[in-house]
Amino acid sequence: MYFLYSLLLTLGFVLLLPRFAIDALRNGKYVTGLRQRLGDIPLVDSDRPIIWLHCVSVGEAQAAQSLVRLLKETFPTHTLVVSTTTVTGQRLAQAIFSEQAAAVFYFPIDWAWTVGRVLRRLNPAAIFIMETELWPHLFRAARKRKIPVALLNGRISDKSFRRYNRIQPFISRVLNDLTLATMQSERDATRICQLGLSDDRIVAVGNLKFDSAGTAADAVITNQIRDRFGFADSQPLFVAASTHYPEEAVILNAFRAVRQSHPRLRLLLAPRHPERFAEVDSLLAGSEFSVARRSAHPRNEDVFADVMLLDSIGELSAVFPLADVAFVGGSIAAHGGHNVIEPAAHGVCTITGPHTSNFTAITKAMLAEGALVQLTDAPEPIAELTQTLNELLSDEQRRTVIGERARLVCETNRGATERTLKLLLPILDTRIAQPYEPPVPTIQAATAK
Repeated sequence: MYFLYSLLLTLGFVLLLPRFAIDALRNGKYVTGLRQRLGDIPLVDSDRPIIWLHCVSVGEAQAAQSLVRLLKETFPTHTLVVSTTTVTGQRLAQAIFSEQAAAVFYFPIDWAWTVGRVLRRLNPAAIFIMETELWPHLFRAARKRKIPVALLNGRISDKSFRRYNRIQPFISRVLNDLTLATMQSERDATRICQLGLSDDRIVAVGNLKFDSAGTAADAVITNQIRDRFGFADSQPLFVAASTHYPEEAVILNAFRAVRQSHPRLRLLLAPRHPERFAEVDSLLAGSEFSVARRSAHPRNEDVFADVMLLDSIGELSAVFPLADVAFVGGSIAAHGGHNVIEPAAHGVCTITGPHTSNFTAITKAMLAEGALVQLTDAPEPIAELTQTLNELLSDEQRRTVIGERARLVCETNRGATERTLKLLLPILDTRIAQPYEPPVPTIQAATAK
């Protein structure tokens, strides 16, 4: 199976190679990334034990912030390095971990020779993988070198569970190279056990995103955006975050309809993927609305724009404190939804679509407390979103109650960072003679008042 896996990985790389070449010829920015993906990572000049933390993209990097702070406080004698898979994740990791990490680099392609090259260069004391990134060759090579590997903040979506089940014998072998798996919920813990990981290495600790949300927003950036676009209390702001195609068209049509009864409403649109910024900008340019882009040079008329396009990386969390209502995308389009914790932690009344399989436990906890508004799987999402927005904008008390309940759910569910650190102590602290055996905690939903 490892040979077949390597063969498929090689075929995928060959198919993607022309894209790397085109990007390199256009702007050269992926040349360094490709070299690092082949194992040529920066040398880390440190005689201290190295912790290698992998965050695939933006969401994982943001979720890791609270853990990184606590790791640095608890183990100041260790050196931290961070890897990412995506370009946007790399940019954000370089920004938010610049003071804590000795190096930030691209994750190597999971061939035996590339991961071996990286392990020889780093010789890490431990490898921590955020969420559920399974890398057979890395895990196998680390086990042979007696390097502990921990899966942190793990989750297994419905789609991933079905896919892994098709190759369960192989996945079981991969998983049992792990030293520890801390999972977001009991459901995730059960699933990874069913896939073959020994249950004595699985603990449900809660979601690290509850600890990082609400504290990650940069007040300086929030004020910059407020001043740049002239946001004011007299003009309600609707933030549509992490959107996918065709959600922008749905949102724009609903916004158009809602403005008939709420003419002062403004829209801030933040597409999920940077490569779609130009596409969404073209959609907005074809509308009757005045538009301002975050990346453009500031203009005096930006304060009068109907729609703001947030075409930047890592600033979304700073926008939520300005919102009256937020929509979190990937949920009308069937992508399984994105993180509703960030707006909720700021007490923002939040709407999500029907497709939330990526965040099932969080969605259920918030819905149970009346802390989230979820659309149905209606054939006409524009009409339903329009009605929902109109109702929320017309009822300030309802918006406030939903937002406060959301904030309370987030506060009640914090603590996963401390629980995770306790489980990592025997991995990182060689002075501990006996492994720490904490009780298995479960996520408790808040009781909204």
